[in-house]
Amino acid sequence: MQNVTKFFKWLGISLAFLIVLLIILLYVFRVDYILKGVYVTYLHGHNTAYLSDYKHFDNHTIHHQSGNSWPKSNSYNQKPINDSLKAIHQRLSSVAYLVIHKDSLVLEEYYQGYTDSSLSNSFSMAKSMVSSILGKVIELGYIKDINQKVKDFVPEITGPYADSVTFRNLVSMSSGMKWEEAYYDPFSITTRLYFDKNIIGALEAMPIDYTPGQSFKYQSGDTQLLGIAIQRATKKSLSELLSEHFWIPMQAEHDALWQVDSKKHGIEKAYCCMASNAKDFARFGKLYLQKGNWNGQTLLDSTYIQQSLTPVFNDSPQYGYGWWLGRYKDKPYFYMDGHLGQFVIVVPEDDLIIVRLGNQMDELVHQNPKSAFYNFIDAAYQLIE
Repeated sequence: MQNVTKFFKWLGISLAFLIVLLIILLYVFRVDYILKGVYVTYLHGHNTAYLSDYKHFDNHTIHHQSGNSWPKSNSYNQKPINDSLKAIHQRLSSVAYLVIHKDSLVLEEYYQGYTDSSLSNSFSMAKSMVSSILGKVIELGYIKDINQKVKDFVPEITGPYADSVTFRNLVSMSSGMKWEEAYYDPFSITTRLYFDKNIIGALEAMPIDYTPGQSFKYQSGDTQLLGIAIQRATKKSLSELLSEHFWIPMQAEHDALWQVDSKKHGIEKAYCCMASNAKDFARFGKLYLQKGNWNGQTLLDSTYIQQSLTPVFNDSPQYGYGWWLGRYKDKPYFYMDGHLGQFVIVVPEDDLIIVRLGNQMDELVHQNPKSAFYNFIDAAYQLIE
């Protein structure tokens, strides 16, 4: 019996030693952010980022003032969605679905205990907002023009082509940055930026290794570098800029949150992670639908919006400046797109805005008629017919 007790005591000490050694090695090799990642995801029952994970990070507040609710149409919530879409919402664990037609709510539904004021992670929908902020700060003169060199504000970027990359390259995802867009690899730069407490310290792992402006390649690092450059140019946080120039004048109904790397550094995760609700997210769809005008006030230059909604590269017609582009039955649309299926979809021809927020998304190409994405649009048209 004594031998058994000694064995388990030895085993416990050995395991404790190995755990301590592992933690030390994570710090030595500068991947200690993995500890945060394990805590936030796996220890909370997830294997990737999720809608409510903002609670585990430091955040800046995006302040609102006098909120204004969306008007409701005469047929508001009177016509139910079809059974096919109900099944999709259930299968993919949707939390919100909105249809706004001619500036009025036709339908709003919430699931999984969410309400119209519940905060939900935007993920990469934030890229469209950062594009809006870029347009505004150029208009205000903080940045000379969209072709100004990024190194004027972020001299520590590295790589053989670091001197050449421009703001246009970043907002159009054509920087030439060495980047791995991998959400489930704990050692990827994407994972590091999400959980690291010092985003600026990660710039050395984001070199501009290829000639900028040659082709579209989706990579979150471009938007992160763009966010840092904007903050340096304006000496204001992205949250302050968003609040002052968009959130308040668009009369958002609630404060929002934007994840930052840490209280110490205060750098927003520009490529993602703005927590808000479905109806306030929809305001960016309305702003771009109305070409920058909000109730008679110009919030963003219409020329910049037109450029944002135009493909930059002929062989990549799906992307402009931070906005995705597509066609629904020969009708052009544009949309904000986030991890796990966060969408604000706008069909200008029919004055239609669709919002879907949720926990999962199918892997079919968005424009595929069998995809959930296409069904979100299809069901909206059934409601407004």
